[in-house]
Amino acid sequence: MKKKMIRHTLRTLPPLTDRQRASLMKLAVRPDSEIDTSDLPEMTDEQWKNAKRGHFYRPLKRQITARVDADVLDWLKAQGKGYQSRINAILRREMLAALGSASARKAG
Repeated sequence: MKKKMIRHTLRTLPPLTDRQRASLMKLAVRPDSEIDTSDLPEMTDEQWKNAKRGHFYRPLKRQITARVDADVLDWLKAQGKGYQSRINAILRREMLAALGSASARKAG
């Protein structure tokens, strides 16, 4: 049986209500000393030293064909192994910047 994939992106998440925003602001001004972490002990510096970002996150990838200027491709490949991942990282950074500036325009 095929499982249905559910995706949430920055565009599909509902905007915060005024009540939610007020609640978050109230929490943000509380000092860390007032946060009860008894049910989840804080991590030690040693644990953080061995932490890996995105260890369990695996985004859905799609294979594409794209035409790239030869000098751009040479530059990417000259940086070593993983040029396709670098292309993705550059595109993601630009996407997030564009989404961020679009959000700022909407809020302003």
